[in-house]
Amino acid sequence: MVGCGQTRSVPRLPAAPPTSLPPRAAALAVVVAVIWGVNFVVIDEGLGDVPPTLFAAVRFALVVVPAVFFVPRPAARWRDVAAVGACMSLGQFGFLYTALAAGMPAGLASLVLQAQVVLTVLFASLALRETPTRNQLVGVLVGAAGLVVVGLALGARTPLAAFALTLAAAASWAAGNVVSRRIGAASAAAGVSRPTSGLSLTVWSAVVVPVPLFALSLVLDGPGAVGHTLAHPTLAAALSTAYTVYLSTLLGYGIWNSLLARYPASAVVPFTMLVPVVGAATAWLVLGEVPNGGQAAGGVLLLVGVAITTGVLRRRRHAPTPPEVDRHPAHLAK
Repeated sequence: MVGCGQTRSVPRLPAAPPTSLPPRAAALAVVVAVIWGVNFVVIDEGLGDVPPTLFAAVRFALVVVPAVFFVPRPAARWRDVAAVGACMSLGQFGFLYTALAAGMPAGLASLVLQAQVVLTVLFASLALRETPTRNQLVGVLVGAAGLVVVGLALGARTPLAAFALTLAAAASWAAGNVVSRRIGAASAAAGVSRPTSGLSLTVWSAVVVPVPLFALSLVLDGPGAVGHTLAHPTLAAALSTAYTVYLSTLLGYGIWNSLLARYPASAVVPFTMLVPVVGAATAWLVLGEVPNGGQAAGGVLLLVGVAITTGVLRRRRHAPTPPEVDRHPAHLAK
């Protein structure tokens, strides 16, 4: 029985998980994409003086030290933290830098690596049961088509082994995205009010990276080349390393892991499809590399795919107007 002047309480339904990022999170994702896009030109400059695998090893050694002594450990299981490092850092960059050493062109690598967008959506649907929306699927397909167009327009001949290593790097990155998202989901399920810090996850997950990469560099480059490079660093190598450590890794992956901890992977990951566009533009401005018509058309498709996937081009549906409710229903008056 409801008394006079009282209204019936309507149970509040649980909020549905967001299918697109709010404006501030989307802006942060774009910032990361810009940093990572510029990163390919920066790496290209640094690789002129440093063997590729050693470059990655030094990068992550500086990510760990001294930050590991000041940044608290992430509120997650160590095996999950180590898995993020093994996949997103060790696997991705171990495969990628080895691919570059095997003859993979840097520009083409930046494109092929974006296969991780499609792979992340696939892995997340299998491992986390995150079902992509129709818009996200369409956007990923359009973006993937753009990557194909740009890749075909490059016309670069790539060794099959180097191409396969780059695809392995993309798959490793995608697996790291899913593990990072799983950490965030586990924190939410446990009632943790504040998700795991992206910076702490970036720093502590990097602990597993330097030693295997140094060992790989010794095998690929030889002890003599490694010792000479470490004993005689150049200015270009130092500046390139500083950018990759503090901007690309600590800031970029710190933001990235924070976004993955708070939002579904299928809403975050498509922003990396902007990376090759930014990379091509940076190469044009800095190195004088002018994209041809095919590359420009593919870049436009990439932008359209990102816009569709993130909901920018999604048609807004007006919510139906609720029926007017009689504020003084007769049957409640007693």
